[in-house]
Amino acid sequence: MNLRQHTLLLIWMLTAFSSVANAERIKDIASIDGVRANQLVGYGLVVGLDKSGDSSTSSPTSRQSLTSMLKRFGITMSLQDLQQLKAKNIATVAVQAELPAFSKPGMAIDVTVSSLGDAKSLRGGSLLMTPLKGADGETYAIAQGNLVVGGMTASGKDGSSVTVNNPSAGRISNGALVERTVPTPFSEGDTLVFNLHRADFTTANHMAESINKLLGANTAKALDATSVRVNAPMDSGQKVMFASVVENVIVEMDEAPARVIVNSRTGTVVVSNKVRVTPAAVSHGSLVVTIDENINVSQPNPLSGGQTVATPSSSVKAKEEKNRMFAFKPGVSLDDLVSAVNQVGAAPSDLVAILEALKTAGALHAELIII
Repeated sequence: MNLRQHTLLLIWMLTAFSSVANAERIKDIASIDGVRANQLVGYGLVVGLDKSGDSSTSSPTSRQSLTSMLKRFGITMSLQDLQQLKAKNIATVAVQAELPAFSKPGMAIDVTVSSLGDAKSLRGGSLLMTPLKGADGETYAIAQGNLVVGGMTASGKDGSSVTVNNPSAGRISNGALVERTVPTPFSEGDTLVFNLHRADFTTANHMAESINKLLGANTAKALDATSVRVNAPMDSGQKVMFASVVENVIVEMDEAPARVIVNSRTGTVVVSNKVRVTPAAVSHGSLVVTIDENINVSQPNPLSGGQTVATPSSSVKAKEEKNRMFAFKPGVSLDDLVSAVNQVGAAPSDLVAILEALKTAGALHAELIII
């Protein structure tokens, strides 16, 4: 090691064991520009199923895929044989994988296999050699192997069946071998750009200040609310060590902006710590209307000549719940807001209505987001 490498190593050791309250490492809040995973997808056949594969009538693609594979091995079938082919031990599947950054040829990656047809289960099947392609249409990996299926299904002769988890999807650990390397801009140029996972001007500025404080002035510069550019060595080996130093720098995090997140489907409400409420009085009540329908039968006397008829009888009741009014004082915090709402026994749907009313009145100083 030269003097620069010894210095970088010492800085890394000092940074790794330092801690700051309400702070995070750069590697936990940001990623290096260009260092990313790539999605791969392929189409293949799973064989060796116990009569739980695709049916030839509803999934003709399995029969076509089988005949295409047989042709590649020099086996030709007549049209009559193709029509009578009923191989229930095969299934057409989609194969997907994620190619990590810096993957080299010969490295193994995991793959997920999912049924495309009406196969009942992929348990016990084996995936035949399947090319996995990227968005550019090039083959980057080859998948093959035995599936591990976590689900199962069982059925009786009377038509009853029991299914546990999902038997139509499985996984092959280290089931694909990388065939091609995806080029990355990491080793190019004399700078590294770190992109924050959550855009924030204050955090980006704090990141640049922390790096400059440790590695010298003008080493890092915040480009916008997401990106911070850092001057780095040209040599690839030194750049790896330099990136290790930078990603372990401790950055003081800024608190999230004032937001109220409401999930209208589940009734979940999340209120951030910076939410404030100005003076306001709130009264929330609900009107409950109950309608009971009763059908009575009118039976005439035997000699009256009348007919038996049904006479409906309705009972309508209205009840308005009496809820107390509560007031918010200036500068109310999150704890006060939650406590006041809990005192009146507001349900999640009621809380949403209260927050929307406060926002409309201008008393809620936060961004209301409904998802």
